[in-house]
Amino acid sequence: MCEFCKAGLPHRETGTSRRNILKSAMAGATAAALFPTLLNRSAEASELPKGVGTSGRRTLVKGGYILSQDPSVGDFVGDVLVEGKKILKVAPSVEASDAAVINAKGRVVMPGFVDTHHHQFETALRSFLPNGIMFADPTRSGEPNYLDDILGKFSKVYRPEDVYIAELFGGLSQLDAGVTTVLDVSQIHHSPEHSNAVIEGMKDVGRRGVFGYFEGYGPDLAYPQDARRIRDEYFASDDQLLTMLMGGEAYLPNIDPLDLWNLGKELDLMVGLHVVGSLGMQETMDRLIPHYTDKHLFIHMTGMSDRAWDRAKEVGAHVSLSVPIEMQMRHGMPPIQKAIDMGMDPSLSVDVECTMTSDFFTQMRSAITLQRAMANQQALEDGPENAPALLHARDVLKLATINGAKGLKLDHKTGSLTPGKEADIILLDAEALNVAPLNNAPGAVVTLMERSNVETVMVAGQIKKWQGQLVGQDIAALRDKITASRDYLFEAAGIEIPLFD
Repeated sequence: MCEFCKAGLPHRETGTSRRNILKSAMAGATAAALFPTLLNRSAEASELPKGVGTSGRRTLVKGGYILSQDPSVGDFVGDVLVEGKKILKVAPSVEASDAAVINAKGRVVMPGFVDTHHHQFETALRSFLPNGIMFADPTRSGEPNYLDDILGKFSKVYRPEDVYIAELFGGLSQLDAGVTTVLDVSQIHHSPEHSNAVIEGMKDVGRRGVFGYFEGYGPDLAYPQDARRIRDEYFASDDQLLTMLMGGEAYLPNIDPLDLWNLGKELDLMVGLHVVGSLGMQETMDRLIPHYTDKHLFIHMTGMSDRAWDRAKEVGAHVSLSVPIEMQMRHGMPPIQKAIDMGMDPSLSVDVECTMTSDFFTQMRSAITLQRAMANQQALEDGPENAPALLHARDVLKLATINGAKGLKLDHKTGSLTPGKEADIILLDAEALNVAPLNNAPGAVVTLMERSNVETVMVAGQIKKWQGQLVGQDIAALRDKITASRDYLFEAAGIEIPLFD
């Protein structure tokens, strides 16, 4: 008898004799006894704890690998106690006999990811532009590009209903992947109705978000003056899941960026704008240097002068990096090393799903591999003593969580597992086939995991995803709606769906 047979494990047999068939059946039974978890992955999720997230209700997330993103709290195997929407305690052991218990054994427990720049209105255009760059290039004749096709054709035919389903479907997709906070940069504000649709879609996702009021097009355009109505109608209070940011682009025709920046100041809003060297923005940004403030969020920041960087650092402006898109679409080399060298604590952001996925595992891996590639090459050329320090997995987790919360001025509410903050918490499966056995928690999250590992998601104490399934959402029905929207948009724009290029 061979060693496999002695162990009762399946292996290649020759022939199809009754003896071999019996051996196979016995081997299957033995394997089921040896590996019950692998063969029982379809087991139903346990029932959602009742009342979680309601006022006064206490929930104990117990026995997880805590990555708090707060140095004063630390990292350890332990518990997180939540009451209502707030975190009460994070410690190696918490006693709470009256709390509903979420068993987090074998799970990484950490704050949700924070995306500081995402054009969610483009969800229906996913993968349309996988090979495109930002602007027309005579060497790429006939190939679509972002400015001419996405903004110049598609965006101009959006109806409010297309905006709403894109916001809802794209937001739920990110929530499913553990992104609990987003800055939505929807350049789709063709009318007040379009703006309302953005906000209603964001609200119906049920996660934390910043509504970015950027430009639009067409005869019903009310940008930028409609910012006052929107602020009064939807954002009179800052104590809610959704807040507002003023778009302050520095490249729009016939609009002085300072008018936008001053409107943001009047409404006490942060001001965000794309800062892209390959679009010739360096001179404009240099002219605006005296007006930078700590309430500015600069997206990309590629190709800018040292003067602009020095001023941004001096006033405490924030830099959002979209590393995969910046590399893919010719924005210029992502300035991740520049931001790190200046101690500016940049954040990560998705940008556009027409070209790249919106999950944050992709964002983190892109950031760490790019920085290490450049630093390692410099070490080989100039010696390790003359090269930048290599980013570690723990550093990249900061970029994806607390740095983003700071950049959006939301770090008093989210970005870390800190008592007193709101409970934006994700549980990541570290026992899954692509991760086990767990040897390094930050490393596993950054280098091994992907969206399938996001098991449970909580926003302000409310469970939005439970053991692998979004709560209270009919995804099939929503998929039909966004597919219908996609069909309309392509027809209205006069573009064929390039299914096979």
